Formats: sequence, C-alpha cells, structure tokens
Amino acid sequence: MPQTAPQPAETTLDLESLTADVVALAMKAGASDAEAVVREGDEFSVNVRMGEVETLKESGSRGLGLRVFRGTRSASTSTSDLTPDGIRQLVEGAMALAQVTEEDPFFNDVYSLDGKERIEWARRCEAAALAADPRITNSDGGSFDAATGRKVMANSRGFVGGYRTSYAGVSAAPLAMDANGQMQRDGWWSGARRMADLESPEAIGKEAARRTIRRLGARKVPTQRVPIVFAPEVARSLIGSVFEAASGDSIWRHASYLAGKMDAQIAAPTLTIVDDNAMLLPNGAGGFGSSPFDGEGLPSLRTVVVENGVLQTYLLNTYSARKLGLKSTHNASRGLAGTPGIGCGNLYLEPGRLTPEEIIAQTHTGLYVTSLMGFGTNIVTGDYSRGATGLWIENGQLTHAVEEVTIAGNLAEMLMNVTAIGNDLVFRGSVASPTLRIDGMTIAGA
Repeated sequence: MPQTAPQPAETTLDLESLTADVVALAMKAGASDAEAVVREGDEFSVNVRMGEVETLKESGSRGLGLRVFRGTRSASTSTSDLTPDGIRQLVEGAMALAQVTEEDPFFNDVYSLDGKERIEWARRCEAAALAADPRITNSDGGSFDAATGRKVMANSRGFVGGYRTSYAGVSAAPLAMDANGQMQRDGWWSGARRMADLESPEAIGKEAARRTIRRLGARKVPTQRVPIVFAPEVARSLIGSVFEAASGDSIWRHASYLAGKMDAQIAAPTLTIVDDNAMLLPNGAGGFGSSPFDGEGLPSLRTVVVENGVLQTYLLNTYSARKLGLKSTHNASRGLAGTPGIGCGNLYLEPGRLTPEEIIAQTHTGLYVTSLMGFGTNIVTGDYSRGATGLWIENGQLTHAVEEVTIAGNLAEMLMNVTAIGNDLVFRGSVASPTLRIDGMTIAGA
C-alpha cells in the first residue's frame, strides 16, 4: 500500500478555555493582572545547497506562557506540560518569581493610558492630519501602539540573564486630492521606549499631512544618471543591506559580494557604520535594539563594522565565527525555537556635518527619495534596483513630486560614491541613517 505522510495530531484541548482558566488561577493566587498565551503547531523545513541536504527539520510543539503582575513586579513562565499538575506548577512558579523580581515603576509606562485614552491618541493624530489642509480629504487612519516584553535566558554553561523592553508609537496616514482628482498618500510616525519621549499626536498628524501634500502633482522624469539624495527614513535600508552582506552566514556560504573583503576599502572614506547593541539614546533610554546580551548569552558589544570606508569585521554568532575561523561579534539572535541566527543591535551610519538643506542646495540636479518600494538588493552581486517616489531637485531646490520611477545601481559602487552625509541622525528604529547623497545612480523613468 502507498505510504502516506504523517498528519498533525488533532487538538484535543479547548485552548480558549485553557487560557481563560490559567488567568483565573493566577488572579486567584494573588496576581493583580495576568495574561496567558498558548501556541501549538507543526513544522517541516529542508534546505538543500549544491544538491545536498544541508538542514532538515521536522517538529511539533505545544506550549503555554503566563505573565503575572503583583503591583509593579512582574514575572513570566512557560511550560509544555498542559496537564493540571503542570499548569498548577506554572502558576505557582510565576507567582513565586513575581515575589522576588525587582520593582520597576516605569515598566508599565507605555500602558499608563487606559483604553479610551489610547484610542483618543490615535484619533487626535488623524484629526490633526485631516485639519492641516483642505486638500486632505481622506485617511488610512491614525494609530497608537504599545507593547512590553521580557526575555530571560539560561544555559548549561552557567549563564542566567534577563531584560525588559517597552515601546509606544503613534502614526497617521492621510490622503490628499489635487484639482484633477489625483490622490496621494503618505504618513509619519513617532516611536519611543517611554510615553514621555513620544512626539505629540498633533505634531505627527501635521507632519504626515505636510508629507502627503508635497506629493501632489507627482510625475515621472526622464531616464538619466543623476545624484540621489536619500532621506533618513529610506537611507536606513541601505545600511541594513550592508549588514546583511556582512553577515557571517552569507560570508561563509560565499553568498555575499563582501566575501573576502575584510580590511578592504568598500565605501567612501567619510562612511563609518557602527552596530552598538548596548547603546543608550540621548534621552537616557535604551536603543530600540539594545539588550544586555545576545541570543547565545554573550555580553552585548559596540562593533565598528565599517570605519572610514574600510570593512573592519563581519557580523558573527559563534557558529558562523567557527566556520570562518574568527571570533563571535556577539550578534547572535534567536527566537523560542531553532538555532541562533545573526541580527543587529542598533545599527547606524555615523552622521556628517551638513544639514539636509545644505546637501540639497549643493545638488544641481537630482532626486530626493522619500519612499522606496520592493525588495531589490541582491547581496550576492550587489545589484540594487528599487521603485522610488520623492521630490525633484533642480538648481539646488526641491521643485515637484516624482513617482513611478526606478532607481538602480550596484551597492559596491554606491557606497564608494557617497558624496555627502547629513547631520540629522535620529533613531526611529533599531537601524538608522542620516540624509545620504550618492552620485551616479540611474533613474529609469519616462
């Protein structure tokens, strides 16, 4: 008889009731707040390289996580034992941990607004955008987000560590219509570790409206080679591509154009890229990618990836470091399952001295890019091609909006052709860049 593949086991537990019961047990045990999450699933993955199976994974899992609060103390535990006894131990363990964890009066800062106030923040942000200009006729909405997290890790080498994270964000995405009935959309946002560091909803709404209005009247431009000025919110994707190309996994597989380029000049002498996993922001809060240790329990480091245009190091976890005969740069990342990957902390291009206005004024003709579409960076060859929108620069002035064009080049050449770096480095995420001008790129347009 033909063989059939094994099928995932049917769920026999009422997971909705289970999570509700666990929360009720925690509250009965003395928690001031509690939340439970249950997950189950199966997974199959095979990776073949050069005709040979390199990795093969097949697994099934079911797990329950519980987070409890006792005032300003909190603790998290998890289990795969969903029997009554296993759940009892889960609740008891969480409550015991909450007794001994340090108090953190700021941990719930991003939840200091109640549900109605959070909704009101989103409404205020959208309302400010809609009121900014009569040409703003519609909206994709305003939003408010808040999140907290805690990670604890232990291994058999004696490491035990943990840390907490928090995030709050507000954004708006208005739509504008010109006299010809053509519509444009843009948006803006603010994100922070603490509520006090968020920009006001009104400020974000007005900026979102300004960015939308300036896109009205957009048109194509002829195909040509000109300097491209990348706004910070899009320049950071270039820095992310450098990280991906310098990742140890890509290097040892010879799947990066940076393979064999250690200590070589790969960019203009003005360009320095840093990955700081333990960075504090100017306001004293941790960076969006800050953590005390990496995914393998190694202490976080500040790593200069590119200095004055010279590639100083690859980004490595212990596995890729062994493959290359090097030492880990403490860049391991991992989830709840699987082997560690490689991730950045706070990755950024060091700022220059010019203001964005000075960079534009020094550009006779070119494109100021404010938005990119698609995923067009090939790290094996360095080839780069992205759909783009922005503003046309003529005689050092922003003139009209541009859309439906593609910008193209090669990452190796682009980095060497960086001719201006702005002084406007602001962290709105874990990867950041100031304004950046690159000469000699191709615009494919009308």
